[in-house]
Amino acid sequence: MLSFAAATFFLIITPGPGVLSTAGVGAGFGFRAGSRYVVGLFLGTNLVTLAVVSGLAALILADPRIRTVLFALSFGYLTYLALRIGLAGAHLAFIEKARTPGVLGGILLQIVNPKAYAVNTALFTGFAFFPDYYVTEVVLKLMIMNAIWVPIHFAWLWAGVTLNQMNLSGQAHRGINIAMAVSMMLVVLLAVAAQF
Repeated sequence: MLSFAAATFFLIITPGPGVLSTAGVGAGFGFRAGSRYVVGLFLGTNLVTLAVVSGLAALILADPRIRTVLFALSFGYLTYLALRIGLAGAHLAFIEKARTPGVLGGILLQIVNPKAYAVNTALFTGFAFFPDYYVTEVVLKLMIMNAIWVPIHFAWLWAGVTLNQMNLSGQAHRGINIAMAVSMMLVVLLAVAAQF
């Protein structure tokens, strides 16, 4: 169980669309709006988990045409996001939206987030600690995963709110943007590598 919890922590805390957009909503719209968005991400993550555990995701992704279309959309979105962040210059550039994103925005992001599927597949197909009691193991994994997921996402939300309140230099802003862009591109490259 401890190795599962450690893997969960490291897989969730690494930058991906969910945590980066959480920081962006916090920076752009504040803690209250960010909290609603995190609720949506939480619901979306658990929907993805149910799709993975039930086999629905595997069934849908078994069709190579659907898999290719979804992969292209995810790849394009992640690349776009990484470029947008990396080329933002001296301004913090997580995600900008004309109106406050809410619960539905969070749900939709997770449903198309390839990292959510990859993380859930890795966590629920590996790290068996009750192999003879599958349902018990899934319930315990869900509880552990959510107990780790919630504080990590609220920490990213707090980071976004805090960064927006700080008076950072242009060079510091550029450094943050480049680090986020590189992290996003690593996610993209790992997704590409997993396809081959």
